[in-house]
Amino acid sequence: MSLTRTKATFAPPIIAARRWLDGVTFPPERPLINVSQAAPAAAPPTELRQIMADIALNDDSVHLYGPDLGLPELRAEIAAQWSAHYGGTVTPAQVAITSGCNQAFAAAISALTGEGDEVILPTPWYFNHKMWLDMSGVEAVPLATGTDMLPDVATAASLITSRTRAIALVSPNNPAGVEYPAELVRAFYELAKTHGIKLILDETYRDFDARSGAAHDLFTDPDWPETLIDLYSFSKAFRLTGHRVGAMIASVEMIGEVEKFIDSVTICPNQIGQHAALWGMRNLGQWLAGERAEILDRRAAIEEGFPVLAAKGWKLLGLGAYFAYVEHPYAIGSDALARQLVREAGVLLLPATMFVPEGDPAGERQLRIAFANLDRAGIGLMFERLAALAI
Repeated sequence: MSLTRTKATFAPPIIAARRWLDGVTFPPERPLINVSQAAPAAAPPTELRQIMADIALNDDSVHLYGPDLGLPELRAEIAAQWSAHYGGTVTPAQVAITSGCNQAFAAAISALTGEGDEVILPTPWYFNHKMWLDMSGVEAVPLATGTDMLPDVATAASLITSRTRAIALVSPNNPAGVEYPAELVRAFYELAKTHGIKLILDETYRDFDARSGAAHDLFTDPDWPETLIDLYSFSKAFRLTGHRVGAMIASVEMIGEVEKFIDSVTICPNQIGQHAALWGMRNLGQWLAGERAEILDRRAAIEEGFPVLAAKGWKLLGLGAYFAYVEHPYAIGSDALARQLVREAGVLLLPATMFVPEGDPAGERQLRIAFANLDRAGIGLMFERLAALAI
C-alpha cells in the first residue's frame, strides 16, 4: 500500500516542539522563553481592530463569499505599491490574494508541478515548503548553503534536470535570517529564466529587511511575469496571523491557474482580513516603520549580546528579520540539545534537524532562534541562560 499524501511528510515542527513542554514546570522566577515560532505575539494595533469591528458590524458582504482571487481594491493596492516600490509594472490582474503566504506557495506548486517533478530548495529550508512538496508528490531537491548561509548559483545550475519546475528562495530567510543580496537574487532569476523554469521568491519578511528601498530589481524586467512568482504575507506586517491573508504576484496565466486552486480549497480569502490588510496598506505605513525599527533594534541586541555565547564556543551563522541561526559547541545533537534546553534553561527553540534533509550533519550542530517577540531584556536573559549551561 502506498503512502497517503499526509503520511509522505513529517509532523508539523512547531506542534512537535510544543509537546516538549508537557510535564515541565516553569517557576515564576524563571518563566519559559519561547523562541520557537516566528509570529507576532500581540494583536493588531487598536485602530486596525476598530476598523475590523466596524466592518464586521456594518458591512454584511464580508460575511459572504467574496471573489476567489480577492478584493479588487486590495489587488489594485498591491499592484500600485509593488510597482512603486520595485520600480516596475504590476497590474491588478497579476495579483491573487491567498489565505496566508503558505497557501500562496501551495497554489504555486499545484499550478507548476505534476507527480515526480522537482523543486530546488536551499537548505536549511522553510519546513512548510518541504512538507507541501512531500504531500504533492514533488521532490524537494536540497541546495546546501555555504558558511554565509547563502545558496550558490552554480551549484543550483548543476541540480537542474528535465523534471525541475522551479527554484524557491526565501529572503529575508526563514530559518537562517540572512538577507539575500540583490545581485544573488538577480543571478537566480537569470538562471531560472535561461532554463525556462520559475523563480518562486517568498518575501514574507520583506518589511523587516535591514536594507532601505527595494531588495531586488526583478520587477524592472518587462518580462518578469515569464519567470517570477513573488509571494507575500500580511501576517507579520499588520499582526494578522489569525486572519490568514497573503498574496501572489505572477503572470496573468499563473493567476488563472491559482484561481482553480483557491476555488476548490478555500473558495475565497478571509473577507475581514482582506479589508484589514487594505486599510493597513493605506494608513499604517508609519506604524509599520516603527515595528521595523523595533525588530532591527532586537536584531542589534542579538549582535551585541552574542559575544557571551561566542566565548563558550557558539557561532552566529545568520541573522535578520525574525531569526538568528546559530551553531552550538556541544557533543550532543541539536534535537537532544533543544529538548534539554526546555528542562535545564527554560528555553524553547527549534533544532536544525527540522530544516534540513534527514542525515544532514549540519542539522546536528545548528539551532534557530525566533527572537522577534523578545525585547532587549528578554534577549539578554536568554543569553544568560544559554551561557550558563553545563553540558
